[in-house]
Amino acid sequence: MSLLVLSLILLTVFSSACAQLVLKLGVGDQKMQAAMQSGIVDSFIAAAFSPFIWLGLIIYALSVALWVWVLSKVDLSVAYPFVGIGFVVTMLFGILLLNENVTPMRIIGTVLIVGGCVLVGRSA
Repeated sequence: MSLLVLSLILLTVFSSACAQLVLKLGVGDQKMQAAMQSGIVDSFIAAAFSPFIWLGLIIYALSVALWVWVLSKVDLSVAYPFVGIGFVVTMLFGILLLNENVTPMRIIGTVLIVGGCVLVGRSA
């Protein structure tokens, strides 16, 4: 696997994690929370007017477009395990930016995922 392809895989994974973070910020907004308590129609309307929800969706769309290009260059069985690195990035975002509590079991599970990604990457 070339350095370019590996870099683009990692960029895709990081972009996807960023989209998760932005979407979480969007649903955490007070207006969005109130709409979600009111029902599904109000939730959809609030989401349609939420800048964070839109930004998260745009980041996802760009990530998907890049992922499609990556898949044209690398076997799916090689590229897809790297998606597991998204668990690490998302967990770090949760800890550092959202002040989430992370248990030792979650950390161990995430380390195992990283180990699997390394093994798959080395086999390519």
